[in-house]
Amino acid sequence: MTDSAMVAAILASVLDGEPLQPEAATVLLQVRDRSLRHQIQVTANQLRSQQVGDRVSYVINRNLNFTNICEQHCNFCAFRRDPDQAGAFWLDTSILIEKGAVAVAAGATEFCLQGGLNPAAKRNGRSLDFYVELITSLKQAFPQVHLHAFSPQEIQFIAREDGLSFREVLQALKAAGVGSLPGTAAEVLDDSVRRILCPEKLDSATWKAIVQTAHQVGLPTTSTLLSGHIETPSQQAQHLEQLRQLQQQAIAQETPARITEFILLPFVGALAPAPLRKRVQRDQPDLSDALLVMAVARLYLGAWIPNHQPSWVKLGLTGATQALDWGCNDLGGTLMEEHITSMAGAQGGTAQTVEQLQAAIASVGRPAYQRDTLYRPVAVEAAYAG
Repeated sequence: MTDSAMVAAILASVLDGEPLQPEAATVLLQVRDRSLRHQIQVTANQLRSQQVGDRVSYVINRNLNFTNICEQHCNFCAFRRDPDQAGAFWLDTSILIEKGAVAVAAGATEFCLQGGLNPAAKRNGRSLDFYVELITSLKQAFPQVHLHAFSPQEIQFIAREDGLSFREVLQALKAAGVGSLPGTAAEVLDDSVRRILCPEKLDSATWKAIVQTAHQVGLPTTSTLLSGHIETPSQQAQHLEQLRQLQQQAIAQETPARITEFILLPFVGALAPAPLRKRVQRDQPDLSDALLVMAVARLYLGAWIPNHQPSWVKLGLTGATQALDWGCNDLGGTLMEEHITSMAGAQGGTAQTVEQLQAAIASVGRPAYQRDTLYRPVAVEAAYAG
């Protein structure tokens, strides 16, 4: 069978409702012919329209990266610092509340909180008490704002520091006011890759266990893939398979929460640690390859995880806007500030206005709407009433 015939057969089966399998996804992810990639794009866009319609969503949010002091040394990270290193920061809660007030005045409905793994971040000798105090302070100041906070890696860190189970940590954070978890720290769910990228991080099984537990206690999560470094198309496909299985399990178990979205995070190497940067030999993402992965992700996940978002921070707003024609239905958030990717040398910027996001969506001829973190439409009057 020729490559063209093989791709056509795979796409036809997906349109007939057959779940895409890892082997077939690997075939699609290896396609280099532009005309075949166009066929994949068209199919992904057709499924996107069938699954979620033509509207494109965005969220008004603010990143609150509260510290970059971190005990780990991931080989792709230019964000982390040692406590005594130049550029290290650990923001007082009062500063976060000031940043939050500015965001709420601009209509923000979400704060996204992530930070380094700082062993000194404790209250009463406990990590959990520090995180609960942080969340409680923000929730008291901004009760109407959704707190999208703490990756599975941060949950594992708190549990380890305090000798607690993942469930105990998640339940305490939820009670304090956490509304959902970012599905970051997934990188690639293949431990042979993780041993090179992030040897000190939690392994694939632990990441999945924390996501499963979050769903069981009623905390939605997002899902991500860090792409375009040392991973193979087969490993990308297996990553998508594991995300789909997590969502299928949540659906089968009727858990109170699920995965809300998939976000592709292309590797930015400009200021990343030298060994990985030299191995990848590319400072900025390859847009064409990123678009292909997003299209295949729509084919693979769309029936189970229908909301797909590109990263304008990593691809630039122009690149992210192109992704709307490759299976994506969301353009992400305003962010207002961004440190993790920009410190790695990304050129996409650190903030977008609502007007910029709306104009980008309009440029592809699609209607825009404001959503909240859980993809519910937001009435503009209500969003600004606070």
